Amino acid sequence: MSADISRDPDAVRAMFGRIARRYDLANHLLSGGADFLWRRRAAKIVKAWRPQRVLDLATGSGDLALAIQHRVPEATITATDFSPEMLSVAARKGVQKTVLADATKLPFEKESFDCVTVAFGLRNMSDWNLALREISRVLTSHGHLLVLDFSLPAGSLRSFYRFYLHRCLPGLASLVTGEKAAYDYLGGSIEKFPSGEEMVRLIDANGFAAATAEPRTGGIATIYTAQKA
Repeated sequence: MSADISRDPDAVRAMFGRIARRYDLANHLLSGGADFLWRRRAAKIVKAWRPQRVLDLATGSGDLALAIQHRVPEATITATDFSPEMLSVAARKGVQKTVLADATKLPFEKESFDCVTVAFGLRNMSDWNLALREISRVLTSHGHLLVLDFSLPAGSLRSFYRFYLHRCLPGLASLVTGEKAAYDYLGGSIEKFPSGEEMVRLIDANGFAAATAEPRTGGIATIYTAQKA
C-alpha cells in the first residue's frame, strides 16, 4: 500500500477486513503481550472518570471495550468500527453493543457520551482533526477523551524500535496473518502519526483542553487524555 493511499478509508477498511480473523493473535505476539498492560492502564483511567455512557471508537476486535466493560460494569459501552469483519469478531468476544460507523461522521446526537476512547485507531483515520472534532461533538460538557496509540520512543531505543518496526515486524506478521502489506503499512503509519507534545497540541486544537501524554513501555505506546473544552 503506497504512502499516498495509506489512509484512504476504503483501502484501510479492506486491509483490516483481511486480517480480522488473526488480528488479536498478531497484536499479542508482536507486542510481546504489552498490549494487555496498555489496555489495562487505559481502562483504569476510564474507571476513575466514572462515566455512564462510553463510546469506544475504531474498536477493532473489541479488546479495549471489553477491558472497560470489565472495569466499569455499570457503564453502557457502545463500540463502533467501519470494518464489519472487525465488528463481528468484537461481538463474538462479548462486546454487547456494536455499531458500524465511520469516526469522521458519527451517527450519534450531540453530547451522547461521557467518555470516548480510541485504541490504535485514530492513526488510521483519514482526517485526524475532523475525527477529534466529531469526538468533541458527541461528548457531554466536560466529557473525557482517551487515545491509546503507538508512538516512537526517544533516545537510543528509537533506532532499535525502527529496525524492528520496518525490518522484523512485517515478516513476523506475515507468518501469523498472511498479510505482510498490512504490517508494512503499520510501520509507515506510526512514523507519520503525531506523538508526544505534537499530539497533545493536535487534541487541544480540536475542542479539548488540558491534554496530557503518558508514555508506556519506553514510549512505544502512549496514552493521551483530555477533557472537552
